[in-house]
Amino acid sequence: MTEEVPTLSFTDADSDAFVRGIGAAYERYGFVIITDHGIPQTLIDRFLALYKTFFAWPETEKKRFQIPGGGGARGYTPFGIETAKGSAHHDLKEFWHVGRELPPGHALERYMRANVWIDALPGFRELSLEMFEAFDHTGRRMLRAIARSLGLDAEFFEDKVQLGNSVLRVINYPPMPPQPTESVRSGAHEDINVITLLLGAEEPGLQVLTKQGRWLGVNPPPGSMVVNVGDMLQRLTNGVLRSTTHRVINPVRERAGHARFSMPFFLHFNPDFVIDALPSCRGAGQPLPPPPIMAEDYLQERLREIKLI
Repeated sequence: MTEEVPTLSFTDADSDAFVRGIGAAYERYGFVIITDHGIPQTLIDRFLALYKTFFAWPETEKKRFQIPGGGGARGYTPFGIETAKGSAHHDLKEFWHVGRELPPGHALERYMRANVWIDALPGFRELSLEMFEAFDHTGRRMLRAIARSLGLDAEFFEDKVQLGNSVLRVINYPPMPPQPTESVRSGAHEDINVITLLLGAEEPGLQVLTKQGRWLGVNPPPGSMVVNVGDMLQRLTNGVLRSTTHRVINPVRERAGHARFSMPFFLHFNPDFVIDALPSCRGAGQPLPPPPIMAEDYLQERLREIKLI
């Protein structure tokens, strides 16, 4: 049989079978495909159409929304900046970041930069925040199942992520240049955060590295979502749940003239949460856990590694 990343329906998210399926998928692959995720397709289509309009603007116009010294945390990051850890070649992509909105004077405000909005695109702020909230709600439901798969109370993660420095990224991978390039659309990497929820992976190219060292294509059905474990959750579980290396390879020749758009939502812990291996994931037969680290310190460390700061 052909090996593939498991597919689960979110309509069963509270069932014991879903919980078992999530645990098995994340221990083996660090990835799962979720159907029936509940984010309306009409919202996705309107949201993506808005950003396609923005990405079609001239580069000089788009760069007006780049924040100098901001590390790409909010607003626009131009083509050719982000570089996978350890790679000598930049990724072939540009992207926009939307983060959590906090009320003025909030205690965690110092950890989260202000969002950047485009007044020239009607509904840009409202639609972006609506999509952010839809992803955040879905991610927190996923974490309920993940908590149960670890033998924890379903609400374990709730007070650790409800004010997380989560980021919605909208990526444009432009059509490939005619000349050969050593860069790929997204170099081999692991995600920094707790879990990543990805829409827009139907276009071939996403691959995960299996335990056997083979690249396995992730080919979700239309309208589904890919959800993977990030480094923060791997660290919390002392490696029980895998933050798997993955990449987006360049398209085959007949698709090279097509852009690829995707929408990953990087769900983060609250900035002041201390990531320390769970008691159930340490001890006899388990590796020595890494030292505790505050989520914000871990994030900044990793952003430096991928050359965003």
